[in-house]
Amino acid sequence: MQDEQVQDQPAAPEAVPVKKKILLVEDDIALAAVYRSRLELEDFEIYEVNNGEQALQAAKEFMPDLILLDAMMPKISGFDVLDILRHTPETADIRVIMLTALSQPKDKEKAEQLGVDDYLVKSQVVIGDVVDRVKHHLGMDT
Repeated sequence: MQDEQVQDQPAAPEAVPVKKKILLVEDDIALAAVYRSRLELEDFEIYEVNNGEQALQAAKEFMPDLILLDAMMPKISGFDVLDILRHTPETADIRVIMLTALSQPKDKEKAEQLGVDDYLVKSQVVIGDVVDRVKHHLGMDT
């Protein structure tokens, strides 16, 4: 009899999807606010830091699904942050999109050698492009 009751119970409600977590590393506070607002509208959970030192600490504590990383920052550059992330077992597999003002091919090559997943030049993309790349790297393409 108990078996029948179990079978007759309605199915458990589906789990609420967990928000993807993004670590936003940007020292330009105004620009960071713009990116944060847009990404939150897209239903991402955002953790924002403003220098490379904080980025390394936050990557380990927040364990984001993806890091949007500026290259030129105080304390530790984005390139050094990327290098350290890739050589740290807990953070080695986190997807990293470098979002930078540096448009020289040598800068992109350096980032690629360090293991960046994507390299976007701020002056060449609009925020919608950034959101599209984030979704692409998180397997959320529509």
